[in-house]
Amino acid sequence: MSSLSLASIFAGGRRSLGPPVTVLRTLASTHVCFVNKHQNNNSLAWFSLSSHKRTFGCGSSRAEVTCTTTSSSVNGYLDYDRLLPCPSQNRPPRVEHLVVLQEGPVLDYICKALDLPHLFVADLIHFGAVHYALVCPQPPPTATPEQVRLFEEFTAPSVLKKRSSIKGKTVREAQKTFRITHVEQFLEAGTYLRVHVHPKRFPRCYDIDWKSRIIAVTESYVVLDKPAGTSVGGTTDNIEESCATFATRALGLTTPLKTTHQIDNCTEGCVVLARTREYCSVFHGKIRDKKVKKLYLALAASPVPTGVITHYMRPVNIAPRIVSEEFIEGWHLCQLEVLECKKVPWPDAVTEEKYSVEDCGWPSKDYAYECKINLLTGRTHQIRAQLAAYGAPLVGDSMYMPAAIAEIANPGVNPFGKYKKQYVSQDDQSLATAEWVVQHGKEPNVAIGLQACQISWDDGKHIYKAGSPWWRCKPA
Repeated sequence: MSSLSLASIFAGGRRSLGPPVTVLRTLASTHVCFVNKHQNNNSLAWFSLSSHKRTFGCGSSRAEVTCTTTSSSVNGYLDYDRLLPCPSQNRPPRVEHLVVLQEGPVLDYICKALDLPHLFVADLIHFGAVHYALVCPQPPPTATPEQVRLFEEFTAPSVLKKRSSIKGKTVREAQKTFRITHVEQFLEAGTYLRVHVHPKRFPRCYDIDWKSRIIAVTESYVVLDKPAGTSVGGTTDNIEESCATFATRALGLTTPLKTTHQIDNCTEGCVVLARTREYCSVFHGKIRDKKVKKLYLALAASPVPTGVITHYMRPVNIAPRIVSEEFIEGWHLCQLEVLECKKVPWPDAVTEEKYSVEDCGWPSKDYAYECKINLLTGRTHQIRAQLAAYGAPLVGDSMYMPAAIAEIANPGVNPFGKYKKQYVSQDDQSLATAEWVVQHGKEPNVAIGLQACQISWDDGKHIYKAGSPWWRCKPA
């Protein structure tokens, strides 16, 4: 089957030879690194650089390019067998963007295009790591002239009008992506594919006694005490290793449970999973009408006064979430109410190791402060970002604690904090914001000091509580 393979890079202008790893998160970062015509499969491959190691990667074992590797590989990558058993560590992200030139089954196409084993690709499809669109997405501003030419070739009106599958659809509608669900799904020529070759893994799913985490089971919903280090409903590239999937199996249900709301992977506590699509819509309506109330326990590194804390969150949908103490036009209101705050011992080393709590360099680890919080607005990372901005980051929060430490050392480093500097121009403000973002770290691997300890709705008619938070649990 003929194909066109698109891989993108975060090159930063530097190139060095080394173990090849392709890193791509979105098409918006696409650049051409190397172009090569395959002799055997009449396809065009674009090769890519790693964003972490700045190294060359091969797109095919048959490509006319030499790659230096440190282990046996396929396509210059690590060996591929099956996705299970689950590895303890995630592989570097690898996402391949493909456009089909000749129709055929998706499994065969991906295997040939990427030189991957059939069973491995079948696992990827089962995990939900393969997505398609009838028409290739719009290239980003950073696209090269060659990429723009290819996009225009495949989306030309004369080409699209011959495709019966997109009749009656606008180009934008045809560019909407969907998940491939069957290995035999038939691909039409011109179909766009996104293959997450290294899906994000959740090894903690296999360590949990899921039946013991069930809080309640009704005809309409299930309430789960979600463990830290797990995803509620899965990720873009992995719907298999999720709370919804494992809770469904633990209860022996024939219909998969459905996600009604989210909490961070590193957060534990109460989540509601719907048993039917109808109740899923009902619960979404309750959230929309503000009939759902959530209480959290937060283990902060410094004391926090009781009362309402207000910030405004930058309307940028990527982490870290930046908040300002002062109102900024267009930024989202963030409010939480600290109901109580009590001094408790900092978790000991054995407990931190058991829950993979990261040492983020906080200077004093004798005591922590357990806060009960009523979440008044529900923004992503809200509690984490607000308490860190207050100087009381959560224990183990490797994303926000480094920034809080940096602000303690240099109070003016936060352009939205209490001691922010006055900037002469918007460019100076933008540069300071970019530098402040860099002060933040990476997302935690497993647990932080945050638990959704209680969820209720319909004015308290339904109230459910989680078990003891991890920091209160003494290792056996």
